[in-house]
Amino acid sequence: MTAVFTGLGVVAPNGMSAAEFWSATLEQRSGIAELERFDATRYPSRLAGQIRDFKPEQFLSSRLLPQTDRVTRLALVAADQALADAEADPKSFADKELGVISSNATGGFEFTHREIQKLWTKGPEHVSVYESFAWFNAANTGQISIRHGMRGPGSVVVAEQAGGLDAVAHARRVVRDGVRLSITGGVESSYDPWGWVSHLATGRISTTPDPRRAFLPFDAAASGYVPGEGGAYLVLEDERSARERGAPQVYGRLAGHAATFDPKPESGRPPALARAIRRALADAGLEPGEVDVVFADAAGIPELDRAEAAAITEVFGPHAVPVSAPKALVGRLYAGGGPLDLACALLALRDGVIPATAHTADVPPEYRIDLVLGEPRAVPLRTALVLARGNGGYNSAIVIRK
Repeated sequence: MTAVFTGLGVVAPNGMSAAEFWSATLEQRSGIAELERFDATRYPSRLAGQIRDFKPEQFLSSRLLPQTDRVTRLALVAADQALADAEADPKSFADKELGVISSNATGGFEFTHREIQKLWTKGPEHVSVYESFAWFNAANTGQISIRHGMRGPGSVVVAEQAGGLDAVAHARRVVRDGVRLSITGGVESSYDPWGWVSHLATGRISTTPDPRRAFLPFDAAASGYVPGEGGAYLVLEDERSARERGAPQVYGRLAGHAATFDPKPESGRPPALARAIRRALADAGLEPGEVDVVFADAAGIPELDRAEAAAITEVFGPHAVPVSAPKALVGRLYAGGGPLDLACALLALRDGVIPATAHTADVPPEYRIDLVLGEPRAVPLRTALVLARGNGGYNSAIVIRK
């Protein structure tokens, strides 16, 4: 059974729809700027990829607004977009034929912070911080399911910044098991003071104040990354079912996936990203030479960029495949980053164009990768590889085909 992508929903710092995001990505319009959600002047890092002018009351009912946090509202909007793009009316399916598989890594901070404040002011009869964070991880899936009457398989995958791709891969499994359609992906938003401190605690956030120099994937001047909010939801469905119901487009099919975990640094064993790439290609039944473009994880941290470049070179050879890092325009979106890169890759396959990596200019020669710089590159595309890595050793790789 073949699983295909028929709908895209995007909420990103540089575009609140797939069309807006794709246009901004090709034109290199950035969504990274000084934080606006709270006063961050005393923090060492103040830049973020932010969604501005988001008015949830334009999309959601007054009854639903008090029940949801910002990230859940973004998830609902992205899921609505994806279903509309696929022209998939949930009412035309049996309720158990529809599922929701999502991912989240950091988005519960604002909600949880609010619950802690309740504890401080009103006592222990309110929900605990642990319960509230666990509840939040299921909230996006639950709210999307309730909104559209989707009572089939529902799951939340938590694998830090690799979780979004792993969620999409799990959606393929449920489609193969008989579910006709699944909404899948992830979004993030954690821009309250507590959430911001959690970002800074990783020690990986750039302190460069210039938005054009703060996040430079694969650049000799890379010094960390910029957090971002948003992400993407996608409609993944059985190809035969999509054809039968008259889906307006098929962006591509999910051909292969693999996930690995890095060994402990002191183990002496190599990182496992190259193994994830090889296994994803094997799952797709493809050779490295059949991949036309790689959408990189792009950490913006020298040692991690070096390791990713080494994995790409190990599998494909030096300068053998074009590499792109569109997240340089929006920041790293945690569980939302992989799905957003996946949406970008599907649009690249559709239009035959590889986005350039914004702001990066000086790629160290020892990286030996063909990073697309300057302007988008128009080339025939049939197969793309999307990579994601999470803090702590998570690796995920997805292969999509036109």
